[in-house]
Amino acid sequence: MERNNLYPIFLKPKNLKILIVGGGYVAEEKLTFLLKSSPDANVTMVAPMYREETIKIADRGDVNRVVDVYKTDYLKEHHMVIATTDQPEINIQIYKDCRLQHKLVNVADNPPYCDFYMGGIVTKGNVKVAISTNGKSPTTAKRLRQFFEDVIPENIDDLVKNLNIYRKTIKGDFEQKVEKLNEFTKGLVEKM
Repeated sequence: MERNNLYPIFLKPKNLKILIVGGGYVAEEKLTFLLKSSPDANVTMVAPMYREETIKIADRGDVNRVVDVYKTDYLKEHHMVIATTDQPEINIQIYKDCRLQHKLVNVADNPPYCDFYMGGIVTKGNVKVAISTNGKSPTTAKRLRQFFEDVIPENIDDLVKNLNIYRKTIKGDFEQKVEKLNEFTKGLVEKM
């Protein structure tokens, strides 16, 4: 049986420099989901032209837009790159350039050329759930995202804040604290 061997992490896009190469619909989609999850993301876009809606979204997010074709120099000082051009050979070149410079790269809709995938994300205050289908079915990730948006209660953030306060009052060593928190939260799953 095949399994998903990806390692999920939560990045702080405000502290990273992210480059999106492209200005079309796919770039717009990637930018939209990135800014929805992390409105303060540090993003630069490079493209010879941009869709009107992409410009509006970029302007709302304080995104640096450069009107130019892709050049390797644009990779400098960026930690992550998302290639979204409509020219597969350019996207693959971006991937190769990123590999040489040890940059994380995602070539949209081309899983073999991705170090990471941008999965489905559900955010309710401090709670964030990320969903991955190992790059195989973004539509399934979208449907699972919709499901979790419906089943995770709106007041989950209140619970998280209250547990954080409670956690600070617990006495004992690490194991004792974990045991008390586990006992306290055991009913959470049953109530949801």
